[in-house]
Amino acid sequence: MPTVIRLEPPRQPDLEELLRLSDEFAFSLYPAESCYLLDVAELEKPGVTVFAARVDGRALGIAALVLGESGEAELKRMFVHEDARGRGLARQLLVAVEEAATAAGVAELRLETGPLQHAAIALYERAGYVRIPNFGPYAGDPYSVCYAKPLPQATPAS
Repeated sequence: MPTVIRLEPPRQPDLEELLRLSDEFAFSLYPAESCYLLDVAELEKPGVTVFAARVDGRALGIAALVLGESGEAELKRMFVHEDARGRGLARQLLVAVEEAATAAGVAELRLETGPLQHAAIALYERAGYVRIPNFGPYAGDPYSVCYAKPLPQATPAS
């Protein structure tokens, strides 16, 4: 069963269900004030691109690229349904987000995750992300760990 990763609007029942499951997962691990989850309305804002991973039409993974006003970008809402973990969907989503960020001219992609999310941390470290000091709203939060990865810069056509 091939996985299809594509840009999709977040306001769809199956993607909203993935977001709900993601919320449930995060709130089971961390206090509410340490869960920096974008809701559907925030995912619909300009500068936010939502990626869905589908297998046989079923949405099993989601991730968002949030472009900042100063050229920075952050990976948000990365989540894979528990039925699909271990199949490489998260890695495929991560590559899609990185490619979109590179195409947008982003020099570095940043992200925040929690210290109890060992599989996510392992994925990011295998993909070349390095731990950085907590930035923005995550500064000082003991339930946040932040990572960044420099992205290749597109070379102008000759």
